[in-house]
Amino acid sequence: MNDVIILGIESSCDETSVSIVKNGCTEIATVVLSQMDTHANYGGVVPEIASRMHVENITIVIEECLRKANLTMEDITAIAVTYGPGLIGSLLVGVVAASTLAYIYQKPLVPVHHIAGHIYANNLERKMEFPLIALVVSGGHTDLIYMKENYSFEKIGGTLDDAVGEAYDKVARVADIPYPGGPLVDKISHEGKDVYPLPLPLDDDTYNFSFSGLKSAVINLVHNEEQRGNTICKEDLACSFQSRVVEILSKKTMRALKEYGVNHLIVAGGVAANSGIREKLKELCEQEGVELTFPSMKYCTDNAAMIATAGYFAYQLGRRAGYDLKAKATDPLN
Repeated sequence: MNDVIILGIESSCDETSVSIVKNGCTEIATVVLSQMDTHANYGGVVPEIASRMHVENITIVIEECLRKANLTMEDITAIAVTYGPGLIGSLLVGVVAASTLAYIYQKPLVPVHHIAGHIYANNLERKMEFPLIALVVSGGHTDLIYMKENYSFEKIGGTLDDAVGEAYDKVARVADIPYPGGPLVDKISHEGKDVYPLPLPLDDDTYNFSFSGLKSAVINLVHNEEQRGNTICKEDLACSFQSRVVEILSKKTMRALKEYGVNHLIVAGGVAANSGIREKLKELCEQEGVELTFPSMKYCTDNAAMIATAGYFAYQLGRRAGYDLKAKATDPLN
C-alpha cells in the first residue's frame, strides 16, 4: 500500500503553519511562524493584523516546509486545511492558499475542523483507541467529546460562556500578568497557596462548564481588596483560580469516563499544556486504570501537524471540498 502524504495548512488565529504528515501518524516536517511577539504589544490578538501577517507569510511557510521535508508538490497525496472555526480573515488566507495549491496541482482538498485537528494531534503520540472521551480545552473551547470511532464526534458537554483559556487570559489581565496570560498563570500558581475563597463553577450533574462566574469572582475579589488597600498576592490568586478550574474539569471528565464506560481519555487544545490539569488527570487516571494521552507541548498550541493528521483520516473517509471551500468563523464539530 502506498503511503498517504498529507500537506496541512493552519491559519485560524495568529500562527501561520504548514506541515507534512505521512499516514496520519508520522510527522515529516512542520513550520510554524508565530505572531505572538507582535500581538503582545496590544495585549491580545488583533484580527486585522493577524490576517495581514498571514498573507505576508503563507507562501514562505509553504515553501520552507516542502524544502525541510525534501519533497515537492508532486509527492503530496492531498491538501488539508483548517476551514473553521477561527478568525475569519485569518482562516481565509489558509483556505485560499490551500484551494489554489489543490487546483494548480490537481490534488484532493480536505476540509478540517480546527477542533478535530486538536483531537487528532494525539494520534501523533500514539494510535487513538476507541471508544474514547476527548477533553478539549483551549482559548475558544471547553468541550467533552465522546468518540466511538474515527471521525465520530458526539458532544456531551461544553462551556455555556467563557472557554477555559479565555478565562485564564482575563484573570491574568485583572491580576496584571503579562500576555500571554494563561501559561504565566499556570506557572506562578505552583508558587502560591489556595487561600482565596473562590467558587467552584457550575458544579452540577451535567457535563457543561461555565467560567464566567469564576472570572467575575476574581474581578470582584481584586477590586474589593484594592478598595481596602490590601495587596493581592498574584501567586496565591493564580493558585486559587487554577485549583477551581482543575477540580471542575477533572471531576466532570472522570464522571463522563465512568458513565460512558470508556477506558481512554485524550486531552486536546492549547490549555492541554497546563501543568495543573496534566498532573491532576494523570493522578486520577492512574487511580482508575484509565489510559491517558496528552499531545506533546509542540502539538498543544495551533499547528499544522494536527491538521494534516486529522486530514489523513478525513481523506480516508472520502471527505473532500471543492475549490470554492468557504471559511467559517463558527461551525459545530461533526
